[in-house]
Amino acid sequence: MFRLLLALCLAAVLSACANKPLYPPAPAKADGASDWTYLLGPGDSVNVFVWGNPEISGSFIIRPDGKMTMNLVEDMPATGKTPTQLAREIEKVLSKYVQDPIVTVMVAGGVGPYSQQIRVLGQATKPQTLSYREHMSLLDLMIAVGGITDFAAGNRASILRVVDGKPQQFSVRIDDLIKDADVSANVEMRPGDVLIIPERWF
Repeated sequence: MFRLLLALCLAAVLSACANKPLYPPAPAKADGASDWTYLLGPGDSVNVFVWGNPEISGSFIIRPDGKMTMNLVEDMPATGKTPTQLAREIEKVLSKYVQDPIVTVMVAGGVGPYSQQIRVLGQATKPQTLSYREHMSLLDLMIAVGGITDFAAGNRASILRVVDGKPQQFSVRIDDLIKDADVSANVEMRPGDVLIIPERWF
């Protein structure tokens, strides 16, 4: 009887420890997320419109090496630039061939640079890398990855985030958010966040 009682007490202690967050809670509002600007990355498709020169205009892909090639412009570095910055640089190159070129660059389909993508690791139904979207939340992320597995310890999940150049880790309550519909557990994501969902101990 004593051994059974001891085992039950030990199980209760371990359960409490298992549910206790290891890191400070993630802030509901992510600092810096409102200042986010989309940057181009490998795999992005861009529409380049050169005013008055349809033969130069077109749709182009940014290659895995971060460069793109279009009519009259070869191996133009594009990764890490805004569409406007890329347009101004294309104008400089085209000015050798076209008088006073006016260029507009629009993103047709994009994933952004690796530094701004969000990664979901561990016990998600579909762990993957996702493009960041403005005002993306933890709930949006859970919908995108299909939720968590039966073996996930959702309330021990954490977000790995770079703040002021230093990596920090914050706890999130995925079980409360998904299973209990506790909207207070929903938090904003930031570009470059890594969501880690550990496995339950028992």
